Amino acid sequence: MIVADRWNDYEVIDCSNGEKLERWGTQLLIRPDPQVIWNTERKNPGWAHPAGHYLRSRSGGGEWSFFGLPKQWDIRYMPASSVPDSRCKPLVFHLKPFRFKHTGLFPEQAANWDWFSRLIGTAVSNGRSVRLLNLFAYTGGATLAAAASGASVTHVDASKGMVGWAKENAESSGLSGAPIRWLVDDCEKFVQREIRRGSRYDAIIMDPPSYGRGPKGEIWKIEDAIYPLIRDCACLLSDSPLFFLVNSYTTGLQASVLSYLLDTLITPTHGGHTASDEIGLPVTESGLILPCGASGRWIGSL
Repeated sequence: MIVADRWNDYEVIDCSNGEKLERWGTQLLIRPDPQVIWNTERKNPGWAHPAGHYLRSRSGGGEWSFFGLPKQWDIRYMPASSVPDSRCKPLVFHLKPFRFKHTGLFPEQAANWDWFSRLIGTAVSNGRSVRLLNLFAYTGGATLAAAASGASVTHVDASKGMVGWAKENAESSGLSGAPIRWLVDDCEKFVQREIRRGSRYDAIIMDPPSYGRGPKGEIWKIEDAIYPLIRDCACLLSDSPLFFLVNSYTTGLQASVLSYLLDTLITPTHGGHTASDEIGLPVTESGLILPCGASGRWIGSL
């Protein structure tokens, strides 16, 4: 399993009976998690004193209850990188309670930030320029990690609000002047236009939702759309691509499925190799790992 275990400002303290107790900086939150099917004893006192608790409704959805949680607060992360230490600065993320239980960040993705930051940093240190495309880019965690390591990033998300949030994170992280192109667009349509324009990228990241809608109501279902999207994205890769990263939070798309997609669509043309696995976060109370989806990593021949 790929484990995001380098956080200082975040931890999963405990998890039981469909919920997890988390520390986000100094704030304790309780949020639902469908993976938590065990009902262990809740010994940690934080369970009784959260700053925020998201409660699911039996009819679907849910709502937050707040107990002194600020409207917005920050946490920081220092990605592992190959760039000189003098250039390394922590990434700063604005957090706030958001619909569907979210806070504006998926902390398990830090393991992927570390992985590709090293690849980008090494390539840039060797004099190579790296053009990166980040699809379904949300509030910019991967975008900022890539830009901080020296990549030029095209950040694409269908939500204007999410792109605006990502820009705020970039400014807080000292990356407002970084070579990042911010685009509010339907990811599938953007990729099609880039193919027609003859654009090429050295690395591609995609973090697609299980289900969603584009800015004009376009329906996205990952089971139907992921194969043709990766196939089309393969047409955007440069002659010597660095990596291709696919994340999935959909139960049916296991790590081995992501490997099959990447090995079918990218490896025959570009060589390299694929390594896919579950991704997770350590749980402080139990010492075990909470699974948080899967990541498929294709890496080119270096």
